[in-house]
Amino acid sequence: MTPNGSSPASSRLLRRSGGSGPEDATAYDFRRPSKLSREDNRALQLAFETFARRLTTQLTTGLRQVCQVNLVAIEQQTYEEYIGGLNQTTILAVLDLDPWPGTGILEFSVPTALACVDYLLGGPGGEQPTRPLTDIETPLLRGLIEQMLGVLTYALEPTELAPVLERIEYNPQFLQASSSTDIFVVGSFEMHIGNQTCLATLCMPLTTVMPRLNAKAEKPSTVAEREAAARHTARLRTAVSGAPIQVSVRFASIKLTPDQIVSLTPGDVLPLNHRVTTPLAVEAGGGTFAHALAGRSGSRLAGLVVATPKEK
Repeated sequence: MTPNGSSPASSRLLRRSGGSGPEDATAYDFRRPSKLSREDNRALQLAFETFARRLTTQLTTGLRQVCQVNLVAIEQQTYEEYIGGLNQTTILAVLDLDPWPGTGILEFSVPTALACVDYLLGGPGGEQPTRPLTDIETPLLRGLIEQMLGVLTYALEPTELAPVLERIEYNPQFLQASSSTDIFVVGSFEMHIGNQTCLATLCMPLTTVMPRLNAKAEKPSTVAEREAAARHTARLRTAVSGAPIQVSVRFASIKLTPDQIVSLTPGDVLPLNHRVTTPLAVEAGGGTFAHALAGRSGSRLAGLVVATPKEK
């Protein structure tokens, strides 16, 4: 989804993606191709959309204000790129991705957090400063974030991830949650909390998310999914079984020195040193999958497939 209009959140997203308008495409970096398949991206999109939809209901009910959360984009970034794109002062909820390894981050603006605390205390919201929370405000925000993580756990149920809040930080530069070159999956959400609007992000390590997605994809949970997977496998086997493959029969290789190679002239004979009783290698795609003895089939040369010789 792409936000319309020129709100601060949408402007921040467009600066991050390099576009000048909602219809502009994001440049593809061939040096860092996507590591997620189309099915994995779709599974993440469904999970994040579920999180945004249920979080809208949870915030509207808990804060007694009109709230709206929408999924904006799903990106792959290094940890250094992600941290470098955040504001100098922001809410960083550091998450333990129990029971799997790695650290996640739920980030949103400080004014939005202070507005949430004000609404929890029965206040009117209004304009909020950018400052660390006090000792009274912090427990209220922790409770709200833990409720948000409950919604996130429900949305990520297919991946079996259950994020747990470890601590709250304010300066991204002081947070060392991972190596700078580690790849993370970053979901961006446009949050409207009363009169506050911000772009929230959910950041999780790719090495933790991908195996969970693949494990879910390998285990269809319903009868319909298993039947669909069986039909897909049968169609794939039928299509692959009729595909032409180039197969070659090769003698054993020989070794030459650079001087011998340079001195070769037309008419020179190279001894192959391949015994008549030694089978030839049958190769396809650069790999040996069988062995054969040289022979003839009518007027054509042929190879008789034999058992693979045992290595001494």
